[in-house]
Amino acid sequence: MSLVAQWRRIQSELPAEWRDARLSLSVADDARVARAAALLGPAGPGRSDGGLVFTTSRGGSAVGPDAVGRLLQRLDGERIGGTLAVVATGGREAPAAEPVAAATLAAAWDVAVAGLPADWSDLLCELEVVSTDYLQRTALMLSPLNPTRDPDKIAFRFRVARRFGYGASAQMTRRCLARVDEEGIRGRVGILRALSDTHNVATQGPVWYVEGRSV
Repeated sequence: MSLVAQWRRIQSELPAEWRDARLSLSVADDARVARAAALLGPAGPGRSDGGLVFTTSRGGSAVGPDAVGRLLQRLDGERIGGTLAVVATGGREAPAAEPVAAATLAAAWDVAVAGLPADWSDLLCELEVVSTDYLQRTALMLSPLNPTRDPDKIAFRFRVARRFGYGASAQMTRRCLARVDEEGIRGRVGILRALSDTHNVATQGPVWYVEGRSV
């Protein structure tokens, strides 16, 4: 059975309220795992027990189910066979944790990181400031983190990587937040999304999709 056909069958068997699904792909030919990972690149696949794992979401936090079908079609086109299976599914997406309140942004960052699982690897974070007057100076202080402006809030988003790939280190993030503190800029910092134990294959890191846009 083709991978696309397997995905269609899996979709038909998922619960009606599913929002996120963690998928595993066991490639029949070990020599073609790297090529399969490259073709699945937009899904940010990771290595696990000799296979590949990636996530799809109907809520915008990962590639959508239609995109998964298109990616698997690439593998079928190159005659890369394998077995696709569901590792886990989730219903309604859990709300993001509230930004941590603390005396300083650097201290809030320490609290947020301390609450992560021991094997965390990639984070999508946000710093929201209390006034638009702070935006320009905050952007400068956060520049090593390559922040992006959230047009819907007085906030910046940025990525943190623990070992490799997209994002600044946790230590650099803390230093930048400390510089914001030194400027007397008030705000709240929070971790919006976190991944654990990712293994990048032919990519520089996972891609998050929020409201259909990569972040």
